[in-house]
Amino acid sequence: MRFYQATRFLFPQSFELRLLTICFLAVHVPLIVCVAVSVATGHWDNQTLLMVLGATLVGTAGGVAAIHALLAPLTQATTMLRHIQMGERVEAIPEGGDDLVGRLLRGVTQAANEAADRSDRLAFAAERDHLTGVLNRRGFFTSARKVLTGKRPAVLALIDLDHFKAINDHLGHAGGDVLLHAFAQRMVDVVRQSDICARWGGEEFAVLLPGANLDQARIVMERLRSSIARHPLPNAGVTFSCGLAAIHNADDLNDISIQADNALYIAKHEGRDRIQIADQS
Repeated sequence: MRFYQATRFLFPQSFELRLLTICFLAVHVPLIVCVAVSVATGHWDNQTLLMVLGATLVGTAGGVAAIHALLAPLTQATTMLRHIQMGERVEAIPEGGDDLVGRLLRGVTQAANEAADRSDRLAFAAERDHLTGVLNRRGFFTSARKVLTGKRPAVLALIDLDHFKAINDHLGHAGGDVLLHAFAQRMVDVVRQSDICARWGGEEFAVLLPGANLDQARIVMERLRSSIARHPLPNAGVTFSCGLAAIHNADDLNDISIQADNALYIAKHEGRDRIQIADQS
């Protein structure tokens, strides 16, 4: 470490140039000695000097190229560490042997894997509703933007559990939480595998049905309603109201959610336990 600190005046911003400079000087020691002896004795053997000079130049070129190649894994490792610190993912990390560089590369690999795992866990937790296990609204928007590409049609369904406040008062908050979790799981089980389910907030849920039209979406929601009617959720014979609105572009998701919410309001106003399609004319 002392030598490293002592030589920092040589290219302080580039360890590679510092190392190459020291190696360059070391390779020229034979030539310097030959010149020094010739000067001291006054005897110049031009043939010997030319041979030493040629060998020195060849050795210097080869040494510089070899050292540059040997330092390449260190350069790559520092670049990858910088990407890891910035929270970015890194590509495949080269494997080394049992030497110092190999141990460094294994350390970078371990750091990259741990950082990626930690990032995945944080992203998963940030986009999941901790009570029901389905996506939260943030996760819903993230997933929706990935599937709403081009002009592919889709339908947004907003669902609200009927009379949930009264049910929650009767069951208590713990019982209400059980009911919300059970409804979310039933929703995931009944809708199509390609559909995106989320807890919209409180007792409201959202389902995005990619590739579906309004009639197909109504059939899926009716299937969910029928499933709950045939096999009631724990502790309560709950029903739900639903508003449907067609969507063609991820940029319109906020506006379409308002239309679906208006349709949901109509469904609740007209007696609940029904599915209402938004007027989008």
